[in-house]
Amino acid sequence: MAEADRARADPAAGAGSTRARYRRILRFAAWHLALTWWYELLLPRLGLRRITERTRTRRMIRFARRFRALAVELGGLMIKVGQFLSSRLDVLPPEITKELEDLQDEVPPVPFPAIRDLAEAELGTPLGNIFAVIEETPIAAASLGQAHRARLLPAAAEDAGMSGVVVKVQRPGIEAIVDVDLAALRRVGGWLSHFRLVSDRADMPSLVEEFAQTSLEEVDYLQEAANSERFDADFAGDERVAVPRVAWERTTRRVLTLEDVTAIKITDTEALRAAGIDPVEVAPVFASVMFDQLFTTGFFHADPHPGNIFVTPTPGAGGLPWRLTFIDFGMMGEVPAGTRSGLRKLLIAAAARDGGGLVSAIGEIGVLLPSADTAELERAMSRLFTRFGGMGFAELREVDPREFLAFANEFGELVRSLPFQVPENFLLIIRAMSLTSGVCSSLDPRFNLWDSVEPYAARLLREERGNLLQDASRQVVDAAAVAFRLPQRLDRLAARAEEGSLTAGNPRLERQVARLDRTVRRAVSAVLFAALLIAGAILRHDDPALGTVLLAISALPLLHSAWPGRRGP
Repeated sequence: MAEADRARADPAAGAGSTRARYRRILRFAAWHLALTWWYELLLPRLGLRRITERTRTRRMIRFARRFRALAVELGGLMIKVGQFLSSRLDVLPPEITKELEDLQDEVPPVPFPAIRDLAEAELGTPLGNIFAVIEETPIAAASLGQAHRARLLPAAAEDAGMSGVVVKVQRPGIEAIVDVDLAALRRVGGWLSHFRLVSDRADMPSLVEEFAQTSLEEVDYLQEAANSERFDADFAGDERVAVPRVAWERTTRRVLTLEDVTAIKITDTEALRAAGIDPVEVAPVFASVMFDQLFTTGFFHADPHPGNIFVTPTPGAGGLPWRLTFIDFGMMGEVPAGTRSGLRKLLIAAAARDGGGLVSAIGEIGVLLPSADTAELERAMSRLFTRFGGMGFAELREVDPREFLAFANEFGELVRSLPFQVPENFLLIIRAMSLTSGVCSSLDPRFNLWDSVEPYAARLLREERGNLLQDASRQVVDAAAVAFRLPQRLDRLAARAEEGSLTAGNPRLERQVARLDRTVRRAVSAVLFAALLIAGAILRHDDPALGTVLLAISALPLLHSAWPGRRGP
């Protein structure tokens, strides 16, 4: 039995189990960090890089398998960490992502009696007083909770406006497990921040806190219910998207009752074809809906894996004969306005195959630090677009692997030399886009992301031009107002000149002069400190008293040279 299950079965053992869980996570992380340091940092410095390269694939597979075993046994946030790693196709080797990609399907369910006890305690009444029937076998079991199909009693159904529902219940004791896992992850994040290879790319403590905030929101079902209604409002009137209604009277922080919207799993291509739906037509619609969330509304579903999206046939409806039904709004993300603007520019530049524009957008998002020399990166991106731009996944698979390898090695060296970082609020964006790409490729092996990007980017470009036109109109109005007031201001200026009361100032120049003055003073102090220190050290041998005095006095100009002084306005 796993440690978390033992803690639920024996509350008195909970504290000991918590400590053991915490220590186990830290031991796992410490051991593999030590291995990474040994193979990736120390051995290359000793001239043994060939050993590192020869064993890398085997080591990565072994790490992924061990982490997977740990995550399945412990559950909790370890499953979430594994799911996130499995979606990082952009930076992690396929040896790792392939081992972890189906972690979401390996979570063992909690026995129904424990689920029933928690639900009845939360709802304040036996389940038989609310539901005519509730299935004991869950339709989905996740790391933080599990879902059971049910049917409301007639009176409750009338109140809720629905009969068939899905009841989502937290795993008993999951909040304590989440607290332990977050404490361990914070410790590991602190360790990683001391590795320059990591700290130069990401602020690990901040990223862990971002993950913590998302995780804590996931164990609050009232927050999830509010997220679903906000998402529904964002797509109100959009025939492509559907969202289950919330039965608020039967919802608490640990129990969530939703309309049963179970339909065809989005990647079940056989069932889609049986329903008369072409999977190839679903892929671009799904991509477009995800683009809308990331680039327009700014509020997006951060966990769009196949289990969270259904294709619901809508026979007889105008327009599309089906809809995309999203469920599970526990993991949601928000794109700040500045980041959203950068993402829009990035999408437009990618569609236009504009290497310079793409690099500029990356810098605006915050992925590329301002100190980066981007000339080489712009040239590399232009070559990338020239050779591979516009290709779909199927076409890319037909390219000679040696060509890919040569370009990847050259591009990888360039990327490692630049000051990249992972900004806050970006992990969920990367996860959402990685999962979107994977789902679309499952629907259509020849899916070409460019076919969806280009029309969407064209629409964004039209909107940007509209915004520019509005900005230009406002500037014309502002300029007209300034021109209208200009004669009066010139009259007042001439009057002050005649009175002799006109003065001129340049605050920027004054600040620069003040800074130069402080710099010169500190430089003089530094020279004086060095002279006194050397003189004291030389004289101390022949005249200990005078030498000691000079050494002591040298501390005064040292303090002045190091002290930043009072800054100007």
